[in-house]
Amino acid sequence: MLELRPNCECCDKDLPPESREAMICTFECTFCADCADGVLQGQCPNCGGEFSCRPVRPAAMLARYPASTKRILKAQGCMPVKAA
Repeated sequence: MLELRPNCECCDKDLPPESREAMICTFECTFCADCADGVLQGQCPNCGGEFSCRPVRPAAMLARYPASTKRILKAQGCMPVKAA
């Protein structure tokens, strides 16, 4: 089950469970669409993977399976992955 992390790791923008702006990689690194597309150019700085839109958990299921409250923020800021 997805953690539904509460913020963008790059700019710390709030990304509530119902947000359509949340983008995740295969490891659930979470970024807002602006950072994922703009700053990171579609590539996760942590694993090098691509981003997909994070699915929205139905509100009725949030009570039973709540979203994470742990905020993750890259202390050094976000830099795009350099091409090999």
